[in-house]
Amino acid sequence: MTTHTDATGQPSSVVPGDLFARHQTITGLRALADFLEANPAVPIKEYGGDYNVYTRTGDDAAAVAAVDQVAALLNTEVTDDRPRDGHYIASKTFGRITYQMVHIPARQMDEHHAHSSYRDNIRLDPDQNNGDQGRAA
Repeated sequence: MTTHTDATGQPSSVVPGDLFARHQTITGLRALADFLEANPAVPIKEYGGDYNVYTRTGDDAAAVAAVDQVAALLNTEVTDDRPRDGHYIASKTFGRITYQMVHIPARQMDEHHAHSSYRDNIRLDPDQNNGDQGRAA
């Protein structure tokens, strides 16, 4: 494990596998940009897009700290919608691309899982997928 210094001057650990994934992501983004520039006939999203990164910890306090650290590196403010059952987000726009570090609080994730827990119990009747095909003329 390698140790680096974050924006606050505190040491932060970097996992070697994360460095490989980071390198592959950056290389892929550059290759995509080069491809799009060389092929103007290939369509793009007119209004740009988002590059979302979600916190990987189940601990809300640690996740908030991670978002705060990224906000400091981005030199931006955090959007805190947790009081309205929302997310905790640091974001910055680069041209038409927005980078966002997002924390979804444990309570919101638990509610989401509860709401979707019945998903596998609902099935459409086979005739519902055929539209008018099953009706007599």
